[in-house]
Amino acid sequence: MKLIAGLGNPGIRYRFSRHNMGFLVLDRLADRHRISMDQQRFGAFFGKGNISGHSVLLVTPQDYMNLSGIAIRKFFDYYRMARADVVIVHDDLDLPFGTIRMKADGGSAGHKGLISIIDHLGDGDFNRIRLGIGRPGRREMVEGHVLSPFSAEEMNGLPQVIDTAAEMLTEWLTSGIQAAMCKYHGKTINNFEEV
Repeated sequence: MKLIAGLGNPGIRYRFSRHNMGFLVLDRLADRHRISMDQQRFGAFFGKGNISGHSVLLVTPQDYMNLSGIAIRKFFDYYRMARADVVIVHDDLDLPFGTIRMKADGGSAGHKGLISIIDHLGDGDFNRIRLGIGRPGRREMVEGHVLSPFSAEEMNGLPQVIDTAAEMLTEWLTSGIQAAMCKYHGKTINNFEEV
């Protein structure tokens, strides 16, 4: 069983905010593979299904971003998973919008959802898909930036970004993290075309 978790904040107010990139990718992945995400447990919506011959558990924690680790830890323990079988999909201030990167482990870079997950799992030894949202000009603008809606231009390109992240997750399942990184790391959605 592989656990794929998308990070975000619950509620219609945040649905298309930059901080909800993880939720949007999980919605697309679930839709593509006809996995219902309407079950609730451990403070999260989740669904179980099959993607390319692999059993998957898709999870979107509902306790707000800075508490994401609580649900992740409970699913991790309940299904007795290995850290290598976990991937967290999240927004990333350090990447420009349209840039998608996969990473095998690391720190939090100040991301409150990752801080919570690292605190609850005990370390940062899990896979991530980082979805660029860009950084605002001043540090004090960060919270407003991540919680604000996408710009009109970003909304035009958002479907392609989400599709590419869903494809990367499928590649991770079928071929492993190194293959996914090699295949997708040269690509950036630039003017909303892959280059």
